[in-house]
Amino acid sequence: MADLLTIGELAARSGVATSALRFYEERGLITSERTGARHRRYPRAVIRRVAFIVFAQKIGLTLAEIRAELDKLPADRAPKRRDWSRLSETWSQRIDARIAELERLKAGLSECIGCGCLSLDRCKLANPGDRAGLAGPGPRFWVGESQPAT
Repeated sequence: MADLLTIGELAARSGVATSALRFYEERGLITSERTGARHRRYPRAVIRRVAFIVFAQKIGLTLAEIRAELDKLPADRAPKRRDWSRLSETWSQRIDARIAELERLKAGLSECIGCGCLSLDRCKLANPGDRAGLAGPGPRFWVGESQPAT
């Protein structure tokens, strides 16, 4: 067990809270061994998996997607550059799509003056297709009406 890390050591090395590490383990994203006293011990290769999880979350992968990706990695050794490269092939497209979406949102903000009326026919963020305008004039949502489903 000399080459294994405690949960505190893994947290310090990865920069991830121990509660998050326990959560990742509960979700099957990482694994640990247990000592006789039932303390968690993690192989050093788990540091790379945790780094992968953090990165994958930042680019928008869900935990289910992250688990599916991690399942493609070898369980008996630390992943090599080739393994990571294979996983990240489709990520450039996903990152580009996310950047484009954020740019569209940013451009849409310049048309909104933040008045709260939410019935502008050109408001693409809060009122696409002027759904609120169908209910009548004025700030419909400010007077207690619920927003129509998108």
